[in-house]
Order: sequence, then C-alpha cells, then structure tokens
Amino acid sequence: MPSTSLHNLPSSCFDLIVIGGGPAGINGALAAGNLGKQVLLVEKEAVVGGAGINTGTIPSKTLRETALVLSGGRSRKLFGIDLSLRREATIADFMCHERRVKSQERQRSEGDLSLRRVTVIQGSASFVDSHLIRVFDPSGVEALYRGENILIATGSSPLRPPEFHFEDDRIHDSNEILELKSLPKKLVVIGAGVIGCEYAGTFAALGTEVHLVDGRDTLLPFLDREISQGLAAAMIENGIQFHWKAKVLECDLSIGEKVVIQLSTGATIECDGVLVCAGRSSNTENLNVSAAGITLGHRGLIQVGPSYQSTEVPHIYAAGDVIGAPALAATGIEQARVAVHHAFNEPLASGLSRLLPTGIYTIPESSFVGETEQSLMEKKIPYIVGRCRYEDIPRGNIIGDHQGFLKLLYHQEDMRLLGVHVMGEQATEVVHLGLLAMTMNATADLFHQVCFNYPTLGDLYKHATYDAMRTAKQFGVSNL
Repeated sequence: MPSTSLHNLPSSCFDLIVIGGGPAGINGALAAGNLGKQVLLVEKEAVVGGAGINTGTIPSKTLRETALVLSGGRSRKLFGIDLSLRREATIADFMCHERRVKSQERQRSEGDLSLRRVTVIQGSASFVDSHLIRVFDPSGVEALYRGENILIATGSSPLRPPEFHFEDDRIHDSNEILELKSLPKKLVVIGAGVIGCEYAGTFAALGTEVHLVDGRDTLLPFLDREISQGLAAAMIENGIQFHWKAKVLECDLSIGEKVVIQLSTGATIECDGVLVCAGRSSNTENLNVSAAGITLGHRGLIQVGPSYQSTEVPHIYAAGDVIGAPALAATGIEQARVAVHHAFNEPLASGLSRLLPTGIYTIPESSFVGETEQSLMEKKIPYIVGRCRYEDIPRGNIIGDHQGFLKLLYHQEDMRLLGVHVMGEQATEVVHLGLLAMTMNATADLFHQVCFNYPTLGDLYKHATYDAMRTAKQFGVSNL
C-alpha cells in the first residue's frame, strides 16, 4: 500500500478504538457507546460480524439446523418414516437459510452500532505507537486515528498445514467449507475438535459419508468422560466413521477426481472432499503490535491480565480469540464488556463470571458448565452423581430423543451443585438452568422445590436430582 509522511496526516481522536468487528469487537464498541464515549471500530472486511456472524459461529449452527430439516432426521425419530428433502435439495437450498441469517445478523449489528453513534470504517489497521493507529482503506488511502484506549479484537483464522493444497476446490478449511458449490458424497474431516465434530455431524445428516480422523483416542477429552463416550456412540449411530490415533501422511490429488488420504495407521481413504480442522491462529500478524510495545505469544496470542489489559501496555486491551482459550463467542463478548468498563473506570467493571458454559453444536448437541467427574477426582472432592435420560421424561419422548441425558454432579457433604453435563436436543439451552443454579451456589433442594412447566425438559433436573438424593441417603447425608 502507498505510504504518506505521518507529518502530513491529521489524526482524529477517540476515547476508544476497536480493531476488529467480530462479536468481541462489536460488543466492546457497543459497551463504550452506551457510556457515551466516542468510539471508532475498524474492520478489515466489507461487512462487520467477523467469524461469529460470517464464517463460524452463526453460519455453522444455522447449517446444522438446515441439515436436520433437509435430512428429515427429526421426523424419522418421531414417526419412523423418511420425510427427507435430501433427494430434491440442492446446495443452494442448503445454504439459503444460512445466508439469510448472516445478513439479518449483520444488519442488526450495524443498526446497534449506528444507534450508539459508533464510527465504523473499513480498512487494515496497524500500530504506529501505543496510541496511534494507521488505517489503509480498500483503495489504499492512509489515515491516522488516535485512541485514549484501544481494544484489539481481531479474532483468529484456521491453520492451514502445508501438506494440504487448499488451492484445490476439494480441500477446505472451516471458512472455505461455507462456499461449497456441491455436497460431497464422501468427506474426510481432519481433526475431531469442536469444529470438526460439528461439521462432521452436519454433513452426515445430509447423507454424506463422513470419515473423522484424529491423532487422539478420545473424543473431545475436555468433556466429562461419560458425555464424551455418549457423544461418540451417537455420532457412530448417525453414520460417522472414526479413525483414531491416525495422522495424515499424504493427501494425493493426482488420481482423477478422487482425493486419496494415506493415514499413519496404514489405512487409505478415497474421497471427493476434505475438511481440515487443525486449530486456529490469532489474527495479529499485520498489526505491528511491537510498535505499541507488545510482544506476541504462541500463535500470535496477546497476553492479558484479569481485566483484559495487555500485560505490557495498560491502556491497550484485547478480547476474544486473539487472547486464546476458551475462544468462544460468548466469552469474547463478556471479555470485551469487562475490558471496556475497566478502561473507563465504570462501576460495572466486574470481572468475567467464574462459570463459563461450553456449547457444542454436534448432532446431538452437548453442553456443560463446572466440574467434571475427572476434575473432582483429581481435586479429591467427594461427589454424588444424578442422571436422567431424555426418554425417561414425557418431553423427551415427545421430541423423540433416545440418546440424550442430563448428568448432575453434587458435593457429597452439602449437596451443592458442582457440575452440569447435557447431551441431547437443546442441550445448549438446557444447561442454563444448571448454570444459574451454580451461580447462586444452590443445593439439590432448589430442584426439589421448584415447579417446572409440564411436560418440559426442565424435568430432567428434577429427576436427575432425585436420583442424586437417593444416592446421598445411602451415604448418610443429613440435610436433605
């Protein structure tokens, strides 16, 4: 891009400059706008939304719902008949709802930013010093902006291992997969992390033969072991074929229309599509953060303290994927809120919640918050388990979920709720009841007393709690 002498460029001043217009950046800008601050949001792409709206969170979850409808998956479970639209559906049908939802979410975000008088510009931003930002617009015109505080929220991008030739139309990362021109008949997914598992389920629901390759021997090992095993079994039932303890030795594109994947286990898979989910790297490479006095960590991560201040430059903050785990849209949004309120010394500058739920939009869904059985055993905390299967309550039978279950972990001594784990329909919603209970340090008595609408999935909590209380009595717990 052409460069102009800095002395010839006037600079506009803002209370806060936000670099990156994804979920964290948008919500950081909105938080500052709500405080009446002058805010500039710089976004590299032509539209705001980042991975959350445009290439990741919202699109992948929308595709999942579309796949369940087009595949007739829910109707087969309920009625035992195939109401699938799959034979007539085109790739345009598959993507139509996803594109409409993305557009609506972008319009909503743009409207919210306008309402808070946030200035939004398109361009590539980089640091000149710790307060001064240089922005090149798409035509190469340069401008300078000075910020009293700066929030870096540039997100992350999929890693592209060199053994895969992404210029080939059959090889995709998790961004490219959204630009498919046709559905693959046989898809190999490399990496059984959250993104890989979610897309594997979506394509399997549409009738694609899916092979999931991973170097580990356990599905999503951060999950409670019982949920991990249940989810793996459900995915196998849904047609997904796992290749455990396997690495890709070669991805051969030379054999006609087929891609040939050679695995370290000796297995060979011929397919017509490959999705590589090999992790993500922070989008900080072109920010020139060293000019601001910041040193990048592994994979471009920015190191921050409890209030999301840079550990090296106090008036520079960072939130979302750019600071690393847990790298969830929900946590990025809250991190940005905390950062902005801390920057302006507002009374709402409370820290991030001690309880962060995780939602995994596989088929079936999975979600959890708090401790797992493994973590409680490692901490030597005595606990009691309560379980209830979806098919053991009326609402579960109504929706036809025979795989799902709720698992609650209570402290053995006082029956305080320590962990909530759900697999099944609406798991990412169901977990919130437990999240609220744990936030209030509730005991089993809460679910014993509360009255839920009938029939609803809320009854899972009652029956799982009753199961735990029966076990507690065997241990002589007296406060029931």
